[in-house]
Amino acid sequence: MMSAARSPNAERALFTISFAESSFFPLPPDLMLGPMAAAEPKKWVRYAIICTIASVLGGLLGYAIGMFLMDQVGRHILNFFGYSGDRELELRAFYDQYGAWFIFLKGLTPIPYKLVTILSGALHFSLPIFILASAVTRGLRFGLVAYVFQRFGPQIAPIMEKRMGLVLVVVAIVIVAAVLALRFMPH
Repeated sequence: MMSAARSPNAERALFTISFAESSFFPLPPDLMLGPMAAAEPKKWVRYAIICTIASVLGGLLGYAIGMFLMDQVGRHILNFFGYSGDRELELRAFYDQYGAWFIFLKGLTPIPYKLVTILSGALHFSLPIFILASAVTRGLRFGLVAYVFQRFGPQIAPIMEKRMGLVLVVVAIVIVAAVLALRFMPH
């Protein structure tokens, strides 16, 4: 992926990896997005948008896998990531209870997003809400990654690679806290 980030076809590769990661591919596009944004800081927004669009489209493929091919394909992908038996039932129960929040939180964190997309289809979750939540959460994630790498470049790359999960979880907590505060504030 690092060599693809430096190639003339980097944007196409970024799109392809981001698309595939949302439905079946194990590596996140952040591994390409960060170096690309650091190498060409003026294009960081463009790269984040490419990742977001591809991720949402790939998420629709994951949704379709869950809806139409859960037993043939989806279950194997969930098993690959350690979600079989009781863990899958726990994931389904959590998803049933929290729905869009689940999509939002998992889309920001390093938890494989394909689990969310496949499960959304398997549970016949509202497609418009799925698309909206995916666009928001993936846009925030990729925007943050691209911004940090274009802003701080090579000096921050090793730190971000080690702490990306923590950074994204903190961002998710701040966003959820803000939404809850707005929801429960007296009007």
